[in-house]
Amino acid sequence: MLRKKTDIWGLILTGGKSRRMGQDKALLSIDGNVQLHKVHELLEKNLENIYVSVRAEQAEDHERKKYNQIIDRYDDMGPLAGIISAMQEHPDANWLVVACDLINLDQDTINDLLRNYTPECNFISFKSEKDGLPEPLCAIYNKSSRHIIEKCIEDKVYCPRKILINYDAYLLDQPNPEALENFNRPNDIESLRK
Repeated sequence: MLRKKTDIWGLILTGGKSRRMGQDKALLSIDGNVQLHKVHELLEKNLENIYVSVRAEQAEDHERKKYNQIIDRYDDMGPLAGIISAMQEHPDANWLVVACDLINLDQDTINDLLRNYTPECNFISFKSEKDGLPEPLCAIYNKSSRHIIEKCIEDKVYCPRKILINYDAYLLDQPNPEALENFNRPNDIESLRK
């Protein structure tokens, strides 16, 4: 296991509306473990500071309030709202950003991302196994990338993947090709389970 990092903070994105799932994805119990807890447990093995990104109306949720929270400052921007809100609230932190719905996320994947961190790169992410493009929701966003993201928001570019493509993310091969599979609909869970 890697030594705990203090220069990289964890951010778990839980602010989605889970419309296709029909219930809150962060709070789903899968194999006896609430998905939010599972992701938090993975991050806390390597990181000292971990936050959960939430919409304002989620802040008092019984599970989310167990953790440090950052409330989204923006509406209708998808995951980018959580990412930029964290960067603005703690501008000196580099952020390891993880979506709450990565059903097969594992420690090797987190460790590999942290091992390859370099402060010279604005973004560090894995290559998608499907199309070779950056996987933006298990990635490190260096504090130096804040101005890039703010400029993209000004230009109404809200897609994290487009930002990582346009600003030359440092791309890694995935140690576990299934680790970044996410679920959106109830039947996805069974098909993605290892």
